[in-house]
Amino acid sequence: MSPESKAARNVHLKNPADLVGRLELAGPESVLLVDSPGELSTLVAGARSGGKTTRETSGDAIRSVKEKFDAIVVWREDRSGSRSIFERAVDRLEPGGALWIVTAMKKVRGPLTPAVHRLELSDLVKAFGKEGLAYDREVRVTAWNVAYRFVKREPRLAASYPEERGDAFSLSFRGAKRRGIP
Repeated sequence: MSPESKAARNVHLKNPADLVGRLELAGPESVLLVDSPGELSTLVAGARSGGKTTRETSGDAIRSVKEKFDAIVVWREDRSGSRSIFERAVDRLEPGGALWIVTAMKKVRGPLTPAVHRLELSDLVKAFGKEGLAYDREVRVTAWNVAYRFVKREPRLAASYPEERGDAFSLSFRGAKRRGIP
């Protein structure tokens, strides 16, 4: 996002005194903010102290960021071009990190992006499910925007779920179970 369009976007954060705490951005050692408005960037940088890294970038320049981060916040309302930005953000996320996607809510009349072009939670769950990330929770950021948190899913052990193993025994077991054979 260019500095002109970033400056033109005036965002009124919802409960700014508590927002960094609700997004859990004060604790991580490194935070990356992608396309975030100036108000959010200033708030996050001011709440973090003690040599913790806070870096800002635009969606177009995320390719130049090479290091990994404990928390990443991507402010993205429009579907167009979001896939490549999300893929690059996931690549820069530490294994135990949290990815926050801030997007415009579907049924509000404030954002510049038309409702038909806005990202929805179902789009994000589908996109990040392929990357092994699961929807964790959401936080209201403004009157029109909500942040969705995605974290790595805990892997399930196949041994603890025999019906999901796919071997001959478990397949015959499922068939017997359907036919009522004990």
